[in-house]
Amino acid sequence: MILLAIDTSGSGCFVAIHDSDSNVTLGTAGADIGRGHAERLMAFVDAALEAAGVDLSAIERIAVTIGPGSFTGIRVGVAAARGLSLALGVPAVGVSTLSAIAAAHLSEHPATPVFVAIDAKRGEAYCQAFAADGAAVSAPLILPLDEARAAAEVSQALVIGSAAPLIAGTAGDSEPAQPIPIGAVARLGALADPRADKPKPLYLRGPDAKPQAGFAIARA
Repeated sequence: MILLAIDTSGSGCFVAIHDSDSNVTLGTAGADIGRGHAERLMAFVDAALEAAGVDLSAIERIAVTIGPGSFTGIRVGVAAARGLSLALGVPAVGVSTLSAIAAAHLSEHPATPVFVAIDAKRGEAYCQAFAADGAAVSAPLILPLDEARAAAEVSQALVIGSAAPLIAGTAGDSEPAQPIPIGAVARLGALADPRADKPKPLYLRGPDAKPQAGFAIARA
């Protein structure tokens, strides 16, 4: 299956063309642009297709990051994925930024549960815990740093992500935000269920956010 992966959830705008049968990313394009995702995204799609030597008509599925992250960026990516899905007559799926970060880390460091924490600013972090096989074992939440620190301890997992130094108390500032690994977005998108994983923004802050329960780990 040839898959188009899109990430506009942060300051970066990245696209990949991925062959899930061989698990090979055929071409990528993008940059850390800060703003202007709506204006640049389709040019990056064209560039990724050209790099992969693939025509848009060959795309069989679209995967897009749904957040948490930039409110505007998420809307741009999800809208583009939905539009391309309708135009091409192929399914679109959503991939959370937290799961993509976990999957990318676990691909290089297997067998270690991880607690992903992204700096959400305002003294908060986007958090979610994952088992060593990449399965989510908690819901995605936005937590004050002291609660995120307590949740990380409960998870008994390795803390990764831009908020890791804040949670560890080893630095006054978070790490610089890294681009969401677009290859991991593609791989997760290939495994997603198009019937269940519709591309819908995952907002954890603001009027569109769903009410949150407290942090809890689902133990086997």
